[in-house]
Amino acid sequence: MYIACPRCDWRPPPNARWACTCGHHWHTFATHGICPACGKVWKVTQCHACQVWSDHEEWYHDDDGLTVEEFLRRFAPAEEPQPS
Repeated sequence: MYIACPRCDWRPPPNARWACTCGHHWHTFATHGICPACGKVWKVTQCHACQVWSDHEEWYHDDDGLTVEEFLRRFAPAEEPQPS
């Protein structure tokens, strides 16, 4: 499984932080969207890259079932230009 924005595919690094209405800052995916300070359940999460709010559950993606083409499109490094 991997975690990525369902809109732009931004993947939050371990040092990313979200703010709760109680003022606490934490990595929302470390607690599955539940603020460890006040217990508020965040059903939506805002992407730091595209700023779109999405259902928190939509951020969790399975690696299984990718076709070779999908895998290459997502994870393969860009091809280096060939010398002419």
